[in-house]
Amino acid sequence: MAEKKEKRKRLFEGHIPEEALEHARAARKEMRESMAALLPPEFVERRRKARKEMLLAVRSMIDGALERLD
Repeated sequence: MAEKKEKRKRLFEGHIPEEALEHARAARKEMRESMAALLPPEFVERRRKARKEMLLAVRSMIDGALERLD
C-alpha cells in the first residue's frame, strides 16, 4: 500500500506545487473530521459493520467462483 501511495505522489510531482498538495491533504482531513462530527458514533459503527459484511459477501462469491474453476 505504501508503494501505491508513493506512486500516486510521484504522479503529481512537478505538476502541482507541494504547498497546494499539503493544503489539499489538510482540507481532506478536516472534511472527514467534520463529517464524523455530524454523524452519531452508532451510525459510524453500523456503517463499518455493513462494509465488512459486504466485503465478506464478495469474498464468498470469489471463493465460489474459484471452486467452480477447480
